[in-house]
Amino acid sequence: MADISMDFALARQIQIVLLLHFIEGLRQSEIADRLNLSTSKVNRLIAQGRRAGMLQITISSPFQRLAELETRLVGATTLRSAIVTPTLSEKSDTQLQQVGSAAANLLVESLRDGDVIAITGGKAISAVVDNLSVDRPMNVTVVPLTGGVQGKYYTDVNHLVTRMAERLGGRAMLIHAPLMAENRAQRDMLREMTPIRDVFEIARHANVVMAGIGSIEPRGSSYYDLAPLTEADGKLLVNLGIAAEFMAFLIGQNGRVADFPLNGRLVALQPDELAACRNVIGVASGLHKADPIRAVLRGGFLNSLVTDERTVEAVISGLEGARHVA
Repeated sequence: MADISMDFALARQIQIVLLLHFIEGLRQSEIADRLNLSTSKVNRLIAQGRRAGMLQITISSPFQRLAELETRLVGATTLRSAIVTPTLSEKSDTQLQQVGSAAANLLVESLRDGDVIAITGGKAISAVVDNLSVDRPMNVTVVPLTGGVQGKYYTDVNHLVTRMAERLGGRAMLIHAPLMAENRAQRDMLREMTPIRDVFEIARHANVVMAGIGSIEPRGSSYYDLAPLTEADGKLLVNLGIAAEFMAFLIGQNGRVADFPLNGRLVALQPDELAACRNVIGVASGLHKADPIRAVLRGGFLNSLVTDERTVEAVISGLEGARHVA
C-alpha cells in the first residue's frame, strides 16, 4: 500500500517518473532530460517509489497454467524444481523433442566450467542431445552412468556421451563394457577393472546427472532393447509390482530398487550412489510414463524433472489420489 503521509508534490513527481520509466519505457537519462532532473535524482525517485509501495509489477504469461503445475508437482514431492512443457501434439516423437529441448536449456543454464555431467542412454537423453546448443565451448566432462548396448543410437550410451561432449565443446570419457553382464561375478569383475572403476568414480561425484525414466509395460517399451526379456516376462514384472526403469535398474511402485535377478547383473551405478551430485534431472514424456515417474519420485532419486503437461497432470493426479487413500 502506498505511503499516504508522503508530500503530495513528491508523490506526484514519483508517479510521473514511474509511469515514464515502467509504462512508456524511457531510460532514466531520458526522464531526467524531460523533467529537468539529474539522472541520480530520477534513480532516487524510483527507489523511493518502490519503498513506498507505489510500484506493483504483475507478470502475465500464456503458460501460467504450466507454472502452476510445476508448483503443484514440487509441492507434492521431494523435487526442488520442475519444468513442464505444453502438450502441443499427439505425436510422441514431437512431444519428446519439445521436452528434450526444455531439458537441454535447463542443462546449459545449470552448467559451469569444470563441471562433470553424467548421463544414461535412452530416447529422452538422445532428444536432449539433439537440442543442445551453446554460445561458447564449455570446459566440461561428460561420462556415462552405465555400460552400453550396441545396435541403436539411443541405447549406446557412449555414443550419446560423445555427441553431448561435442555439442558442449567439452570432453568425453567412455566405459567400454556391456550394460548387462552374464552373472553377478562377471559384473563385479567388470566394475573393478581400473578404466571402468575410474569413470564410475567420476560419475558418482558428477555435478549434474541427466537420466531418462523408462516404462516396463511390454508394448513398445525401450527397456526391452536393454534386457533379454520377452513380452511374457514383461507382464510378469508388472504383476510383481515393478513400475519403472531408472539408470537401467527395475524400480518397484514403492520407489525401491527391485530385488530382481537382472538388477544384479547391471554394469552401472545404482540410483542411491548419486546422493553427492548437485542436481539429478529426470527427463520423460508421454502418458505411459506417468506410473514410472511416480515410482522414481517415490524413491527420491531426482532433484528436478522435465516432462510435458498431460503427463504431469496424470502424475499429480496419481500422487494426490494416493494421498487421499492413505
